[in-house]
Amino acid sequence: MSIKTCLFDLDGTLINTNDLIISSFLHTLDHYYPGQYKRKDVLPFIGPPLYETFENLDQDLSEEMVGMYRDHNLTNHDAMVTAFAGVQETVEALDRQGIKLGVVTTKMKDTAYRGLEIMGLRSFFPVVIALDDVNRAKPDPEPVLLAMEKLQASPAETIMIGDNSHDIEAGQRAGVKTACVSWSIKDHEFLKALKPDYWLEHMSDLLPLTEDDE
Repeated sequence: MSIKTCLFDLDGTLINTNDLIISSFLHTLDHYYPGQYKRKDVLPFIGPPLYETFENLDQDLSEEMVGMYRDHNLTNHDAMVTAFAGVQETVEALDRQGIKLGVVTTKMKDTAYRGLEIMGLRSFFPVVIALDDVNRAKPDPEPVLLAMEKLQASPAETIMIGDNSHDIEAGQRAGVKTACVSWSIKDHEFLKALKPDYWLEHMSDLLPLTEDDE
């Protein structure tokens, strides 16, 4: 059975915000914990909701830290977001095939729309499930299930594509196929150990999965 619905994570999957996210974390953490965090130290923070990350550091200051992170992130957003090779062309090809497309992200909706707009991808995604749309973020299956509901998609014909353990786990718990992208900055052996159904060396590797079975 071929795939009829593709759900994508946003950051690190569809758009390259890695340097922006790392910069935003380091800017914030250097204010509250001067000199304590380097680039490698913040890589584990990429993926989960901001509040979860900062509450684990300091529950009392978490809201303040989220505010500082978001201020820095939005101020530098447009200048630092870049494209991943092959994403635009693959999304356009999927759209031409009539594949249902959605985004499932732990970002707030307005920022998610902004990133899609800058990369020229906004018009391809009628459904964007963001942090402010759900009660429980990935790795909970809720956002994946909500995206499928809005797209009127069946789990058997749906795939969740991401760059992080949260994406793979949310997809698996929602009963859909999963794919991990090779351009993830997360540890590849760790991600492969989660047993996604597919490992995408290039986004165009999706296209054979969506072609009608003969």
